[in-house]
Amino acid sequence: MAVVVRLPAVLRAQAGGSSSATVEGATIGEVIANLVTAYPGLDGQVLGDDGALRRFVNVYVNDDDVRYLQQLGTKVDDGDVISILPAVAGGAG
Repeated sequence: MAVVVRLPAVLRAQAGGSSSATVEGATIGEVIANLVTAYPGLDGQVLGDDGALRRFVNVYVNDDDVRYLQQLGTKVDDGDVISILPAVAGGAG
């Protein structure tokens, strides 16, 4: 299955400046693994050392939050759009 992964500005530098990537995979876990293989700079940005989604990274399949589905086991279909949205904090102290 080929899906489109949308990358926010905060992750684009690690993906060669790309705002999206077409990636193969049957589940969110496979898609992320293949994304990290294509863009090694993303390693550790989406998944923690334990292999689970990082706490403040939200992943959506066609607007559905995978945390309320099967998380990394969530199945994807050809043409689905995956959005990765890490929380961004900060500002004036």
